[in-house]
Amino acid sequence: MGSDNAPASEVEGVVSAVKAWDVKVLLVGKESVLAPLLKEGGGEGLPIEVRNASEVVAMDEPPTAALRKKRDSSIRVAADLVRTGDAVGLVSAGNTGAVMATSKLVFGMVPGVDRPALATVLPTLTGHSVMLDVGANVACKPHHLVQFAVMGHLFSKKIVGVASPRVGLMSVGEEESKGNDLVKEVHQILKQANLNFIGNVEGRDIYGGRVDVIVCDGFTGNVALKTSEGLIEAMLKLMREELSRDMQAKLGAALSRQAFRRLKKRLDYSEYGGAPLLGLRGASIICHGRSSGNAIKNAIRVAKEFAEKQVEPMLEAELGKIDSEAYGKSKTSE
Repeated sequence: MGSDNAPASEVEGVVSAVKAWDVKVLLVGKESVLAPLLKEGGGEGLPIEVRNASEVVAMDEPPTAALRKKRDSSIRVAADLVRTGDAVGLVSAGNTGAVMATSKLVFGMVPGVDRPALATVLPTLTGHSVMLDVGANVACKPHHLVQFAVMGHLFSKKIVGVASPRVGLMSVGEEESKGNDLVKEVHQILKQANLNFIGNVEGRDIYGGRVDVIVCDGFTGNVALKTSEGLIEAMLKLMREELSRDMQAKLGAALSRQAFRRLKKRLDYSEYGGAPLLGLRGASIICHGRSSGNAIKNAIRVAKEFAEKQVEPMLEAELGKIDSEAYGKSKTSE
């Protein structure tokens, strides 16, 4: 109920998701609004059930509103459905802070993880990379980034399918001596961890394909992600303008139409769904505030994959196995 296009995009995405993926969806929000939209959108007869929630957390409200003042918000009701086992995952394009705070309170954290990390999958020249954190934690301690590295490693391995993920630490240079005090300390810890750590990486490496997991604090990650989104949108717009400039360009565009469609699909953020909050004892998928129906559809796919592959239980079982000594060293610096 709280996204820029709510609830039209959510209803559209849910209808598409139950047709494309073998899922049942509980659509949480104001029933008086959702039920007519669902009927108009072709949702009758599909495995979609509306669960009423009388309150909505707006985008500009503080996260505490969902916790203290709005106990019947769509975010809180959806999280409770996961806690009670009525659902296997939460998907929301609403207030990110509220979703994170509510998920953390209702689900709890995986032992060994202090803060959840928001992870996103990005296209590269050779496949896909995982970047975390991209906005959940703007200020981090060294042990937080070490935990992000481990969670990113496991996510890349189990969800993306990379056998031995190459883990890189975002910095302003590849050399060990580059970066601020936080990056320098984390670099030394990750060198000793039982991970395929390849050292520091730079912004230009995000899409190059030489790294599978990019670790950074939420401030850096969010700026990098939003910059990438803006650049991709600008490039696609400029390409359309140039390809319609004259007859020769139009002819070339017509001959290359299929290639351009494939390129757009690879770069379209909506194809990758939402960003999972790693480290929670439950699946919480956060979508862009301006998510389209296609983005919601694919976010539901991500939640489905989390449930099927038991990502969170796996994190809980395996987190402590990956160089627990490194965690101890990192926590001493807090």
